[in-house]
Order: sequence, then structure tokens, then C-alpha cells
Amino acid sequence: MSDQKSDLNENKPIADLSRRNFLGVGSTALATAALAGIAAHAQEMQDTRKAVKDHSASDPGQENQALLDENPSSNMPPPTDHGDIGPVWYSFDLAHKRVQEGGWTHEVNSKVLPTSKDLAGVNMRLTAGSFRELHWHTADEWAIMLDGSARVTVMNPDGTMFIDDVNKGDLWLFPAGFPHSIQGLRPNGCEFLLVFDEGDFSEDGTFLLSETVAHTPRNILAKNFGLDKEIIAKLVRKEELYIFPADLPLSLAQDKAAIGGQRVESPIQYTFKMSTMAPTRRTAGGEVRIVDSRNFPVTKNVATALVTLKPGALRELHWHPNASEWQFWLAGKGRMTIIMNEGRARTMDFNANDVGFVPRVATHVIENTGNTDCTFLEMFKADQFVDVSLNNWLRRVPPEAVAAHVNLNQEQIAKIPSEKELVIAG
Repeated sequence: MSDQKSDLNENKPIADLSRRNFLGVGSTALATAALAGIAAHAQEMQDTRKAVKDHSASDPGQENQALLDENPSSNMPPPTDHGDIGPVWYSFDLAHKRVQEGGWTHEVNSKVLPTSKDLAGVNMRLTAGSFRELHWHTADEWAIMLDGSARVTVMNPDGTMFIDDVNKGDLWLFPAGFPHSIQGLRPNGCEFLLVFDEGDFSEDGTFLLSETVAHTPRNILAKNFGLDKEIIAKLVRKEELYIFPADLPLSLAQDKAAIGGQRVESPIQYTFKMSTMAPTRRTAGGEVRIVDSRNFPVTKNVATALVTLKPGALRELHWHPNASEWQFWLAGKGRMTIIMNEGRARTMDFNANDVGFVPRVATHVIENTGNTDCTFLEMFKADQFVDVSLNNWLRRVPPEAVAAHVNLNQEQIAKIPSEKELVIAG
């Protein structure tokens, strides 16, 4: 037995040497060749799997090609998508549009996007001079002017009055129950987005001045207003005005003077000039403007971030611990992946006029997939914008703890950005 062991030990290196000589290559070349073979096999397997997937996903029947072109990630999701997280996409272009003389409106709320229980959106247009009549709501109204200009008014319960003109990119916030109005200005009126802090909010449920007057007994109106019954009989113009044309207003200064000037001027500012605001964060990949109660104090229930991504750039992997996210896409094209607990994940494509939804604390990332800048709003039912960066977290955890969870060494971990960037260049 000892002789056999000796022979085996002596023959082992000889066998190794003769095998290398026979092949005519060294150990490094052998390893390289082996790796190349493995890579070729892996590519072959990947090609096979892709062919099988393409075959399995083929649809010889009917298709709405235009819709598929708008959202290819829904029809052919990436292999990392898994399970069901509920609806995360809708579009104002699918919503019924209510058109009246003087403008139009349509809405996206929980009826069509049932996952969004905190916020709802209304997109509205007013021609020059036309009013969204004097009214009030059960919810706070946050707004951004998308195009043109408007004059807005809102009255505080103490009788003080706020009047201002808003232009493209400007914001306003009218608290629930505070009566207000919006009127389009020259040259072409305006278009704006309204966001309400109730997911099931509907513009059809607005409290209107016209309805209040139309449905109050005439003798009570006469007594309340101190007017003759003959005048009261002519008071009601229409049972519901809602959106209607009117003459253009006087100048802003004239309107302020007409109601009492500084004596009745509101001490609270209800508009915010985001159009002239410097970016909160700017990187090579784009920029972010954050507006919440810290710089616009009346926005106690709605916080927002206006995000612009350059082509190929990312809104970094992150989540929001304090609220779900309601998005409105203003321009360009993008793709968002949302990762939930229990391994659920969904990828969807977005275009201008689309609405997105991300559940609270769900990880998500957005990539600009177009060849122009993409811009979208992140909206939250919260007093402050708060997000958690995955990169930031991984760099704050001790490196050995990160290495224990993912297949990276300390040198590789050190390459992950250590600070919250919000936007990462492509």
C-alpha cells in the first residue's frame, strides 16, 4: 500500500506537467479558455431563454399597437418584475373631459387609480377672461400653473382677502373650506393641475356659489343680502356656472384697491413663485426643486418635488417613509420600477400627461428613456418632502455588514455614492 501511495504521489505532478505540455498552453491560458467557454455557454443559454420567452409572449391575435408602443414594459416586462402590486399608472388622456363654454376639466382619482387613496388630480383649462366660479372644497387644493396666466382669489375666515396673478410654473394652495376663484388672463387664458388631499375627491363635488344662491329660498336671500325681492328674483343667472366666460379683470392693483386695499389684505401668502426658484439639488443628470411647508408654509398637507432628468439619467433608488407618491408627468419619457415586499415588482413606462403612483415605503427608481429631458412632479400628502436613498444607506452601514449581504468587496462598496444625489447622470 505504501508503494502504491508513493507511486501516486510521484505520478501526480508528472501527469499535470504532461497534460500542460500536450495542450501547449499554461495555466493562465487554460483558465482564460475555460472562462470563455463558460461565457459562451451562458450567452447561448441566455439567447435560448430569450427565444423561448419571445415565442411564449408572442400574440398572433388582436393588439392595440399604439398603446403597446406607449408602454412596452407592461407588455414585455423585465425578468425582475414579479407578482402584483396593483395599478401604478393612469393617464389624463383616458379620463372623460368635461367641456363647457370657457374651458374644460378632467380628473384622475381613486375611481380610476384605486391604489391612490391620499391624493387626486384635476387638469383644467380656462380661456382668457373665463372663470372657475367662486367655490370651495372639502379638501386642500394645491396647484401648479402649466401654461398661461390666471388671477386667483381666496378669502380667510376672518374676512381678509388674498389676490394674486400666477404664471407658468407658479403654485398656489387653498385650504379646505376657504372660498376662492380662478380667472384666465390674456393672451390665451391658462391650463393648470390641481391636486387634492383626498384620493376619492371629485370636481363634481365642489361647493358652488351659483348652487348656493339657486337653492336658497328667495325670501331668505332678500333678508340675508338686504336687497329688494324684485332684485332677488333676477339674482340667479344659472343653477350651476362652474366654468363660464366673462370680461377680463382690471389690473391687479385696481382689483386690490376695489375691495379695500391693505385694510383687508391677507397676512398669509397663498401663492409660491416656483418658476423663479433656484433648484434644491442640481447634478450632471438633472435637477430637483422641493416645495413643502419649510419654504411654502401654507402647504401643511401637500409636499412636492419637481424633477427634471436628462436623457439616460436616474432618479436614484429610494423610498418615502412618510407618504405614498402621486406623480404627474409633464414632459418626455421615462420608465419606473417599483419593488415591494414579498418580492413583488412592477415596471411601467410614462409619457407626458400620465399619472404614476408609488405605495408608501416602496423602493422605486425612474430612468429617462427618451432623447430629451423628462420632467415630472412627485406629490405627497405630507407637510415635508422626505426620502431615503439606497446608496446613502449602504454607505452609512459598516462595509463588512454590506459585504455580508451582497457580493461586493470593500473596494467595490466604496465606489457607491456616499451622499444622497436625488438625480444620477446616465
